Amino acid sequence: MNRPFITLILAVFVLSWGFPATAANDLTVEVPVITPFTLTSPAFHNGGHIPEEYSCKGADTNPILWIYNTPKGTRSLVLTVREPDNPITNWTHWLVYNIDPGVREIKQGAVPGTQALNDFGNFYYGGPCTFDAKKHHFVFTMYALNDTLDDVNEGATMDIVEKSMRGKIIDKAVLVGIYQNPLWGQEDAPL
Repeated sequence: MNRPFITLILAVFVLSWGFPATAANDLTVEVPVITPFTLTSPAFHNGGHIPEEYSCKGADTNPILWIYNTPKGTRSLVLTVREPDNPITNWTHWLVYNIDPGVREIKQGAVPGTQALNDFGNFYYGGPCTFDAKKHHFVFTMYALNDTLDDVNEGATMDIVEKSMRGKIIDKAVLVGIYQNPLWGQEDAPL
């Protein structure tokens, strides 16, 4: 037998016998899955109805919030709960700043950071409290910041916190809930 033929047979044997069947997969480059910064709640899904328990008709406490994939470099978090459908203004229901970036869950009724003044004139969560037949959107936004808001003094308003956040926002996660006054039938109400 000639030498090149033996070398070829030997090479085929080594390649087919010496490597596992997944060898081709070992040569592929794995692309990491980049998951986005996310805010969710076990109380309602994004775009779902906020249970009455979290409104002024119920216990008026904040729902549990879960935070996933806080971006690298985050030094503090800011949480806002706003109602853009309010007939007066984009109503602030809750504003909490200087939340530790390691926080992954905000429990019901918990205060995860420093509370600022909401549009009710209070320093705590004010749940949905609508008086018309429309469905109102409540936007829970978690901001990841590259700094803390140490320049914000106690008694701050939304305007002051927003001004201090400028140039510090790395990313944001949004969760939207819908609330309709229970005096009105949910199926009858206009959007």
